[in-house]
Amino acid sequence: MGEAKRRKSLGLPPKKNNIKNKVEQSPRIFNWLPITVNQKDSLIKLSIKASWFGIGTLVILWVVVRFIGPAAGWWIPADSL
Repeated sequence: MGEAKRRKSLGLPPKKNNIKNKVEQSPRIFNWLPITVNQKDSLIKLSIKASWFGIGTLVILWVVVRFIGPAAGWWIPADSL
């Protein structure tokens, strides 16, 4: 016997799908803006990760321009002329 038939025979209401997406359960920031609180939190986490990626890229670029490039003979820094 299926779950629906069993619930019906016992007089229970139909089982609703309570496995909703977390975004669907989250309230909107503003009623007119289709962004929920969970989406806002996800955007903040994404921007933090992106900023750390940018900082790391900047450090690697600085190391290449300041140390690796001159050591490899690719260019001469202006302050050592």
